[in-house]
Amino acid sequence: MPYYRRTKRPGATYFFTVVTARRRPLFADPAAISLLRHSIAEVKRELPFSILAWVVLPDHMHAIWTLPPGDADFSRRWGRIKAGFSRRYGGVHTSAPGRNSGLWQPRFWEHLIRDEKDLATHVDYTHYNPVKHGLVQRVAEWPYSSFHRHVQQGMLPVDWGDDGNTDAKAMKFGE
Repeated sequence: MPYYRRTKRPGATYFFTVVTARRRPLFADPAAISLLRHSIAEVKRELPFSILAWVVLPDHMHAIWTLPPGDADFSRRWGRIKAGFSRRYGGVHTSAPGRNSGLWQPRFWEHLIRDEKDLATHVDYTHYNPVKHGLVQRVAEWPYSSFHRHVQQGMLPVDWGDDGNTDAKAMKFGE
């Protein structure tokens, strides 16, 4: 198996994509989303990180995190979130290559956020994803998204994305 090299910068902001094994729609069930939230909260208590954006779709999720200064270990956090969810859900953690067991695809995809424009582009992508996948007509209709928090905080209007315009905004995060 090839060695996958990850870019790790302490205190940086990252965009992630995490997918269920065989794209099973585990998160079509609100009870599963509740278990996921519990696992995330448990990991955040032990290994803090800031969530800038998150969306959970039936078979995958996107998240944007900022890690604490001096800390670049996002892999440990994802491993614990996935394992905690799997334990609560009653399944095997990760599928082994060539096997059909497990709840999660091995690994995840990450992207180191380079600047404010890159961040805004990835936040927009995260929030618009349910529309892109045809799950809803309007971003505001998808309940499992940090979009609603951004609206409450005045960072985005409730009708954002309704016209299909999702150009990156000059948003400032973490201030």
